[in-house]
Amino acid sequence: MTGRLLAIDTATTACSVALFDDNILIASEYEEIGRGHAEKLIPMIAALPGKGRSDRIIVNCGPGSFTGVRIGVSAAKALGLAWGVRVDGYQCLSLVAAQARQILDQQVPICVAMAAGHGEFFVQNFDGPGLAIDALASLSPAASRDHAKSNIIAGSAARALAEGLANGEFHEILPNAAKSYLLLQEMKQLKSKPIYGRQPDAKPTVAV
Repeated sequence: MTGRLLAIDTATTACSVALFDDNILIASEYEEIGRGHAEKLIPMIAALPGKGRSDRIIVNCGPGSFTGVRIGVSAAKALGLAWGVRVDGYQCLSLVAAQARQILDQQVPICVAMAAGHGEFFVQNFDGPGLAIDALASLSPAASRDHAKSNIIAGSAARALAEGLANGEFHEILPNAAKSYLLLQEMKQLKSKPIYGRQPDAKPTVAV
């Protein structure tokens, strides 16, 4: 699909946006801010050429921060409605795996580990070409080490996981919207709804 594409990524402590024209990156913004994505995101989009106006929008649907994921998806859908354009999603760990392969400059199996809260990691294994070979899981550090199918670990929790592996190699990476072009096309066509990866901390009260 050609034309202008706006990518939005607020699923982690990083906040980033990128504008592509016929798959060529023309402008981007990236900051590691921790919190405050709601205040930062719209000004970042407005600073892009044409205020980020595009023919299609893609957004990081998670997993990651519950708040960050909701902010990104909500903003993408609001802009999509205002501009009358399609909004698709991509999965956080898939992008981190793609960024790691670019850094390594070779197609090798990679295990992605992202901080998931409550001392757990979001973990998923990817093959050399970048396809997931198992389902996303939220696991304890010990279970994550058993789950890893590669000693090359990428992501925000990469150091913590790799240190428990024999010959573990880590690459601390946060997703960056400007790198979304690295994803295979089908990976950028997910439904634009949050991927939380685990159950919410707060559960609704059931009347008795």
